[in-house]
Amino acid sequence: MTLADHPTTTPPPATYGAVLSSQHVLRLLGGTLTGRLPNGMVPVGLVLWITGGGGSLAFAGLLAALYGLASGLSQPVKGRLMDRYGQTRVSAPAVLLNSGCLAALPWIGAGGHPAAVTAVVGFAGLVTAPLEAGLRALWPTVVPDPGRRRVVQALDTGSQGLLYIAGPLLASWLATAHGPDTALTATAALGLVGTAVVLTAAPSRTWRPATADGTVGRGRLMGAGLVLLCTALAGTGFALGAMTVWAAGMASTHGLAMLSGALPAAFSTGSFLGGLIYARRTWPGTTTTQLITTSALFLAGWVPLLAQPEPRAAIALAVVPGLFLTLIITNGFHTVDSLAPASRTTEAYAWLILSVGTGQAAGTALAGALAELPYVLAGLPAAGAATSLAILTLARRKLGPGRRPGRHRRPRQTQNPHSPVLEGDSRMAVAGTSSCSNLRNAPPSAGWN
Repeated sequence: MTLADHPTTTPPPATYGAVLSSQHVLRLLGGTLTGRLPNGMVPVGLVLWITGGGGSLAFAGLLAALYGLASGLSQPVKGRLMDRYGQTRVSAPAVLLNSGCLAALPWIGAGGHPAAVTAVVGFAGLVTAPLEAGLRALWPTVVPDPGRRRVVQALDTGSQGLLYIAGPLLASWLATAHGPDTALTATAALGLVGTAVVLTAAPSRTWRPATADGTVGRGRLMGAGLVLLCTALAGTGFALGAMTVWAAGMASTHGLAMLSGALPAAFSTGSFLGGLIYARRTWPGTTTTQLITTSALFLAGWVPLLAQPEPRAAIALAVVPGLFLTLIITNGFHTVDSLAPASRTTEAYAWLILSVGTGQAAGTALAGALAELPYVLAGLPAAGAATSLAILTLARRKLGPGRRPGRHRRPRQTQNPHSPVLEGDSRMAVAGTSSCSNLRNAPPSAGWN
């Protein structure tokens, strides 16, 4: 028997060009980013719409907060529904209702009855399409090679921060150039178009959660590991929320309004660059090790900012913690893969997204209450990062089987009952892990994982 009898193939290199040229990748990534632009546009659009119509800034801020809170709190429910019924049957009616509500606001008018406006905005938030969790669930089948999947997931996470730069800028420009009503209408249209691009793609149309015993959307989800992971990443979200208010405080202290936008933009730029750097190579250590290490580096990045540096230095330094945000979130999603049952991964992703968002809201609220204390305000992002690191360190052995990023554990029902259980930072043999990955990613006849 010669090697010719058993030809081997080498996976294509996991370069950005190769990954983006893979079938469906660019369409799904671009469609999701377009469909999620309203998340960054709606808060600014609502504020400009209400104040432009003579309403109070306090009421406008309440509406913006309500939209974000309703959107975040409803994510796990929509994730679970997708795990049971597929993506089209959940996201299609959701985006139609969401876009319909946003498009109806100009018809109601900014001077309309406050209760009616509040109800429409709150309902629009509840029915935002769960595109982020849905996309995370699609990657294993769209990009089955672990190396390429690691690249696309890092690009996915890193690009999310750009939404909150492009979204507000686009909403502001539309409202200024064409009026707030046009900004809300355009926001509704972008959400509808982006979601349609995703849902009409073959992977989304045919997606079903992977199951081993015929059950769909069932199985115990909230184990100790997943609860601790979500709690830890709420601390990361807290740092993000506090950073926004800290940036506004820096702008007030130095009399430079541009700092309130420049500092978050520098942070988001760092996050995008961090994703690009992370995806370029395979890094040592298991997912758990990388999650804790990047959380420690995220904390270290905030330390120089405690000294309240001058504006130019602050902008440059804000890039540093941003470099590690994408790595934390990416490894957080990888950890979810190890902790959640295959039939409920979308719901588990949604809980993680909700945790970060809830922490972000808490950070914004507390920082706002302490805005008159600049040095305390500067320390809040570091406090959130420190809390996250402490929880992750203490929960290390609860965060699932140690594995290399991009590789999947063997389903429990296929494990050898006499094999030792791998936890924490235990390392799997490469051959065994590869076979597990193949089992995990093999698409069943009715769908895929």
